[in-house]
Amino acid sequence: MSNQSIVLIGMMGAGKSTVGRALARHLSWEFSDTDHVIENQTGVSIPVIFEIEGEAGFRRRETQCLIDFSNKSAVVLATGGGIVLAEENRRLLKQIGPVVYLKASVQELFQRTKLDKNRPLLQTPNPRQRIEELLAQRKPLYESCADLVVETGRQPVHLIVQKICKALGLESGHPANRKVQTSE
Repeated sequence: MSNQSIVLIGMMGAGKSTVGRALARHLSWEFSDTDHVIENQTGVSIPVIFEIEGEAGFRRRETQCLIDFSNKSAVVLATGGGIVLAEENRRLLKQIGPVVYLKASVQELFQRTKLDKNRPLLQTPNPRQRIEELLAQRKPLYESCADLVVETGRQPVHLIVQKICKALGLESGHPANRKVQTSE
C-alpha cells in the first residue's frame, strides 16, 4: 500500500480526526484533515469561509484539497462530513485510496457535536434534527463510496484502528480490495 493513502469519511462527530490521528500513528503515516488544510490555506476558520463564500465556496475548496492529495501516499486523510456531496469528490476519494466510512448514531453524533460552535451547519435552533436531516441525505453517499464501514459507537479508538488495519490487510501488508462491513 506504499502508493496509496486511506480516506476517512462520515458525519461530523463520527470520529474521523480522532481515529485518523491514531491510525496514522499506528501506521507511521502522515495525518491530514481537509478542514484544517483549508483553514491553513485561507487563514480563516470554516465558519468564516461559510459566511464569506457560502457552502458552495467551501465545497469547491474541498474538491481542490482532494485533487492536491490524489498524488500523495502514506497519508490518513480525514474529510469534512459533506465532502461526498459532489460527484467529483466521490470519484477523487476513490483515487486517493481505500475509503473508510466511520458510522455513528444520530444520538452519538449529537452528543459529540452539541457544544461545538465551529460547525456552521449545526448553528440552528434544533441541531439534533439537522443532524438527522444531513445523515438521511448523506448516508447513501457515504455507503456508495465506502470500501469499509466501521461503527464508531463507544468503542475505544485503538479497537477501531485495529479493525481498520485488519480489514484493509495492513498487518500483512496486502490491502483487501473488497467491501467489508464491520460493526459493534
